[in-house]
Amino acid sequence: MVDSRYFSAETFTFLRGLTENNNRQWFQQNKKRYEEHVKDPAIRFIIDFGPLLRKISRQFSADPRPVGGSLFRIYRDVRFSKDKSPYKTNTGIQLRHSQGKDVHAPGYYLHLEPRNVFAAVGIWHPDSTTLGKIRDAIIEDPLGWKSAVKGKPFRSRFNLSGDSLRRAPRGYDPDHPLIGDLKRKDFIGITTLTQKAVTSPEFPREFAGICKVGSPLVKFLCNAIGLPF
Repeated sequence: MVDSRYFSAETFTFLRGLTENNNRQWFQQNKKRYEEHVKDPAIRFIIDFGPLLRKISRQFSADPRPVGGSLFRIYRDVRFSKDKSPYKTNTGIQLRHSQGKDVHAPGYYLHLEPRNVFAAVGIWHPDSTTLGKIRDAIIEDPLGWKSAVKGKPFRSRFNLSGDSLRRAPRGYDPDHPLIGDLKRKDFIGITTLTQKAVTSPEFPREFAGICKVGSPLVKFLCNAIGLPF
């Protein structure tokens, strides 16, 4: 049921505890708390959010599978990292395009972490081919780009964020009026949320409203890389 409560203060209490005790022994001792207050509520949220997501676009997936679905695994990939902490100390949910194979696809995102709760829309770390298509689309349709990210509804809710190059990308005019956007390596809008908001029974509807406001950016990105919206 959409109006039931999902996340709670216990969600954040567990994540704070994991931050302070990021080791396998502590996690195994508290695994039931993780499942009860983090994993299971997140999966219920994904299931119940599906109908609301379809009202925004049927091209995006709310996939409740615990592995390979919308919920990010809590286990970190430490193979190439100096930080060998085994667990993520946040919960991430990505509702990505149905044709997207991984996290680098256009989509909607929810991030739960003590003192760092936010929603995001757009595309994170696209590959070089996709990045080129987005930059070319900005050049070819500057008015469409400005309409997507500079309109009052979007600007009142989101801030464009992510990594950018220091210099103009190779092959692009450094004096282009939108060079600041052409330097971007990520095309994401972020809006900060409160713990109170995400623990409200009404949060699915609030999150749906956030996603709808951010959809002009997502639609522009989809069009740029040849995906239906």
